[in-house]
Amino acid sequence: MSLKERKRMVVMAEVKAKKMSVREAAVIMGMGYRQAKRVWQRYRELGEAGLVHRARGKPGVRRRAEAERAQILARFGVRYLDFGPTLAAEYLRKDGLKVNHETLRRWLLEEGLRTVRRRGQQHRQWRERRACFGELVQLDGSHHDWFEGRRGKAVLMVMVDDATNRTHAHFFEEETTRASYDTLEGWVRHWGLPQALYVDRDSIYRCERLATVSEQVAAQEPQTQFGRAMKQLGVDLILAHSPQAKGRVERRNGLLQDRLVKALRLEGIEDLGAANAYLGRQFLNQLNRQFVVPAASPADVHGASPRNLDAVLSWEESRVVQRDWTVAWRGRWFQICRSHEARSLAGKSIIVRELRSGKVQLSHRGETLRWRELPARPEAPAKAPVALAQSIASVPLAHHPWRQFGAATGRAYWEREQASAAPPRPAAGSSVRSSLRSDLTASPAAGRKQPPKPNP
Repeated sequence: MSLKERKRMVVMAEVKAKKMSVREAAVIMGMGYRQAKRVWQRYRELGEAGLVHRARGKPGVRRRAEAERAQILARFGVRYLDFGPTLAAEYLRKDGLKVNHETLRRWLLEEGLRTVRRRGQQHRQWRERRACFGELVQLDGSHHDWFEGRRGKAVLMVMVDDATNRTHAHFFEEETTRASYDTLEGWVRHWGLPQALYVDRDSIYRCERLATVSEQVAAQEPQTQFGRAMKQLGVDLILAHSPQAKGRVERRNGLLQDRLVKALRLEGIEDLGAANAYLGRQFLNQLNRQFVVPAASPADVHGASPRNLDAVLSWEESRVVQRDWTVAWRGRWFQICRSHEARSLAGKSIIVRELRSGKVQLSHRGETLRWRELPARPEAPAKAPVALAQSIASVPLAHHPWRQFGAATGRAYWEREQASAAPPRPAAGSSVRSSLRSDLTASPAAGRKQPPKPNP
């Protein structure tokens, strides 16, 4: 006898003792007067047995037949043995066997095909969802044996909207910058540019090197290629300090590791191309229809997809243009076209950009430059020989004829020596002085009248 039936027995005993009326008993038992009158009639006829529910011990009208139960359990054992009750019930309905997941869970517990799993107590405070779709999107790479040994391991790049649980995913061989670029591009093509991106502290998103001198002067933090791209797109890049901080995408990874692995097995998919086609064609659409929740605000705050998205999602490096207008980059040499002569690019810093398609672009202050690739490093131009006159010191010595006999005499001497075929190198001493004394009469300084010496 249940607790409810025991309470009715106490009330009916009071009615039998005429301590209260049937109408008062109906109020206490929370039922109408006519139903209380029927309960009192059964109690008078059958006693306490009349208060027991008459359907107790009888099979329910919605009870499944034993043959149907056996068929469902047999199908489960053959095809969905490692499936959970909820997922197995979904696939059984596709097979034409309708069963509630809780009913299937009870059957599995009764047959010993499943054990009760108790979860640990939650100790972290839940963070409220963002209000709008596109306000915050979480990105993470899930490393798992997605194909159960049918091929090598792969990584599934997953993006989940924080407000709605909307999911986008793509398979790659490894978690790289290119994989993050391609995944983000897929999200932008579908829904637009999110306002913020929540990622872990992987080397793809967090630069671990020290800031250069130029970055310190400009008060800039060192950035990875992905961080540089997000800055150009105007997307806030938030680095999580723990996996639990971006719990939306982590729980979605667990869901995909359970459901997607089994779906790929049933579909017989063994390569990445077919897996990505299956994701885009069927699986993600069904997943979003089933698990997307409405946002607190109906507004969609995604930005428009920029026209230069392919150029931004690339690899950029700064290089200095040489005097011959060549640029060295990763062992390759590029010759900039001379049509940009007005820019005076020699010694200037330009941007060398490699697109995901492999195409290389050179730009300076936002303008694309024309260039051609050189087969090898250009040779440095030969230096012109230095003339003899340029090698002589310009400042004369103390005993130089210029200082003794005047600049005009010395200039005439050197002009005569330079005009000869083999100019001899002048030697210091009396021979030089004697050769120059012969020219004193021709010098304007020689005919100049000397001032008389004052008498002491």
